[in-house]
Amino acid sequence: MGIVPIWGFQLAAAIALSFIFRLNKALVIIAANISIPPMIPLILFLSYQMGAVWMGDQAGQIKFSTEITLEIVKSNLLQYALGAVSLAITAGIIFGGLTYMALKVFKRSKT
Repeated sequence: MGIVPIWGFQLAAAIALSFIFRLNKALVIIAANISIPPMIPLILFLSYQMGAVWMGDQAGQIKFSTEITLEIVKSNLLQYALGAVSLAITAGIIFGGLTYMALKVFKRSKT
C-alpha cells in the first residue's frame, strides 16, 4: 500500500486492510512506510515507466533537462496512476513471495 497513489492515505488504507485480512499490524505499518523521501523519486520514476507499458503509443516521456510544470504532470497523470497501481501489485507479489520463501526456509522445527 506504500506505493499505491493515494498519497496521505496509504497508511490508513494499509491499517484497514490489515484488520480485514487479519495481518500483523506492526509489520503492515513498517511495510507501508516504503514511500519515505529518499525512495519517492525512485517510486515515481518506476511508476511512470511502468505506466508507459499500459499507455502504448500515447505514453509520454518526461525530460528531466526541462522544467517539470503542472501542465506536464496533468497530461501524464493517467500514465503515472496506472503505473503506480501496477508497480504496487508487482512489488507486493515479488516481496510477498520472497518473504514466504524465506519463512519456509528458516521456519523453526517443532520440538
